[in-house]
Amino acid sequence: MFQSFDSSSDPSLASPRVAALRAWLAENGIDGFLVPRADEHQGEYVPARAARLKWLTGFSGSAGVALVLAHSAVIFVDGRYTLQVRKETDPAIFSYDSLVDNPPAKWIGPNLKSDTRLGFDPWLHTTGEIDTLKAAAKKAGVELVPLETNPVDAVWEDQPAAPVTPVEIQPLVFAGELAKDKLVRLAAAIEADGATHAVLTDPSSIAWAFNIRGNDVPHTPLALGFAILAADGSHQLFMDKAKFSREVEAYLTQLAEPHQPVDFEPAIAALAGKGARIALDPVLAAEKLRMVIETNGGTVIAAADPARIPRATKNSAELEGSRAAHRRDGAAVARMLCWLDSQKPGATDEIRAVKALENFRRQAGEETQMPLRDVSFETISGSGPNGAVIHYRVSHATNRKLGDGELFLLDSGAQYQDGTTDITRTVPIGRPTEEMRRRYTLVLKGMIGISILRFPAGTRGADIDAIARMALWAQGLDYAHGTGHGVGAYLAVHEGPQRIAKTGMEKLREGMILSNEPGYYKEGAYGIRLENLIVVEKAVEIEGGDIAMHSFETLTLAPFDRRMIVSDLLSTEERNWLDAYHARVLAEIGPMVDGEALAWLEQACAPLD
Repeated sequence: MFQSFDSSSDPSLASPRVAALRAWLAENGIDGFLVPRADEHQGEYVPARAARLKWLTGFSGSAGVALVLAHSAVIFVDGRYTLQVRKETDPAIFSYDSLVDNPPAKWIGPNLKSDTRLGFDPWLHTTGEIDTLKAAAKKAGVELVPLETNPVDAVWEDQPAAPVTPVEIQPLVFAGELAKDKLVRLAAAIEADGATHAVLTDPSSIAWAFNIRGNDVPHTPLALGFAILAADGSHQLFMDKAKFSREVEAYLTQLAEPHQPVDFEPAIAALAGKGARIALDPVLAAEKLRMVIETNGGTVIAAADPARIPRATKNSAELEGSRAAHRRDGAAVARMLCWLDSQKPGATDEIRAVKALENFRRQAGEETQMPLRDVSFETISGSGPNGAVIHYRVSHATNRKLGDGELFLLDSGAQYQDGTTDITRTVPIGRPTEEMRRRYTLVLKGMIGISILRFPAGTRGADIDAIARMALWAQGLDYAHGTGHGVGAYLAVHEGPQRIAKTGMEKLREGMILSNEPGYYKEGAYGIRLENLIVVEKAVEIEGGDIAMHSFETLTLAPFDRRMIVSDLLSTEERNWLDAYHARVLAEIGPMVDGEALAWLEQACAPLD
C-alpha cells in the first residue's frame, strides 16, 4: 500500500455524480445532504469504500465536508487545503468556505431557508457534531433529518467492497503491556465514568487495547471494527472473522467474545434494552449509536474513549521502539539527502525523489531486520510552487522537476513494526535567495524554540503553539496549520488527543509523542517546513527553581541544511542546540551509513561557522 502517483481526482466527473445525488434527494423529499470526509470510525484515513467526498467532488484531502443542495453546493476545508481544493474540484459546481471559521453549523443559518430538510448519515457524524448542528438548525428553522440510506452509496454504482485484510498480533516486545492487563485498566476506567459499558469506535484504540494490527486503510496498520468493553470484563469485539487466522482467533477469544460486524448494532440495542449505561466519546462516536441506545431504553454517558490517554502516553517499550525506528529512518533520510545533493538541478523530479526515499527506507529496514511495512502517509514531495501547497500530493499530472534556484520540501514518514516516523526537511536546489534563507531560519528558530522548552505539568498544546510562531510573527509572517500533532506507536501518524495548536486543549503528559513542524508558504513560489518528532519527558526539578518541569526529547535524527541557515539570526542558545543536535545525529546514525553517505553526513553535521 505504498504511494500511488495516479491522479484519481477528475473534476469533470463531479457533474454527473452531483446530478445523480440531487435526483435521489428530490425523489426522497430531502433538500440538501452533508457529505463528510469520514467513515463510521471517524478516522483520518478511510478505506476506498468510504471515500465518498472524494468520489463525489474530486477533493482528496484528509479533512472536509460538502453540503449539496438542489441548485448549489459548497465544500468546507481548513487552511491546509485552500489551494488544493480549488485544483481538484469544479468551481462551476462548488463554492468554497472555511471548515474552521465558517463550518456548516455556522453556514446554514444565513444560507438556508427555514423549513429546509437537511439530510445526514448518522453513521458519519459524531454525537458532538450533531449536537452543534441541531442547535444551529433549530435556530434557523431547518429540519435535520437522519437518513437510513446514505444517498451517495445509493448512486455510487461501482462502490468498492469493505476491506478484509489479515489481522496480526503485535508482539509484547513492542507493545510493552499484555492486552489482558490493558483491558483490566480500561474496565476500571469505564466504571469510574459511571458506565456499565463503553463503545470503542476508533480502530486505533482497538488496535492498542487488543495488541493487534491490520491493513484495512492506507498507511495506518488498522483492522476496522468495533468493540464493546464492559466494566465487569465481559468484552465483545465486532470484526469480520475472515480477517482472523486460527492463531489470531484463538488469541482474541481469550480477551473478548468475537462477533461479525453485522451483530454490532443489535448488540448495542440489546444492552440498551437491559438498561445499560453506555459511554460514547462525543468526539469519536457516531450519532447512530446514540440513536440506537436511546431508542432502546439505554442511557448514554458522554465520556472520552478510555483508551485514548493510555494509548497516547507511550510506555518504555513503545518509546524504545520509536527511538530504534527513528535511527533506522534517519539513516535512510541521510542517504536520500546525500543522493539528492548529487543530482544536478533539473535532473530529477518529485516522483523520482519519493521512490528514492522509499528504496532507502527499504534498504535500512533490511539492514536492521525490521522491514518497512508502509509509508505512514502519502509523501509530500513539493518542488518550487508545489511546496507552497501545504498538503500537496504529487501525481503524474502534477510532477515537476526540481529546478535551479527553487526549494524542495519533502515531508514523509514510515511504518515499521517498532515505530512510526514523520519528518520534514526543506533543501535548496541550486542557489537559494536571501529571502528563502532568512525565512527558513525563522522557521528553524520556531522549531528550536519548541525543542528547548521547559514547561510545568498541566500545560496544553495551545499554551505553547505561539512559541513556534514568534520569530515569524515578528516579521509579519505565519503558517495556516498547527505546529504539531500526536503520533502513534506503529499506529496512526496523526494521533489524538495531543497536539500543539491553537486548538490543542489536551494536557501534555509524559510519554506523549508529537510532531514539531512550523513552516512558511509563499503561494506560487515555495514552501518551507521543518519537522522533528518529540516526546514529552518526565517533569524534573530545576536547581534553584520551585516547580518540576517537563521537557522534550527529540526522536528524529537527520541534519538541517546548513546552506539555508542565516547564522546571525540565531541566538547563542539556538546555535548551541543545533550544533549539539547535529553532533548527536552524526553519533547515532553515522555508524549506520558508509562511503559517500557518511562523508556527506559528516559535512552536513559540522558545527555552524
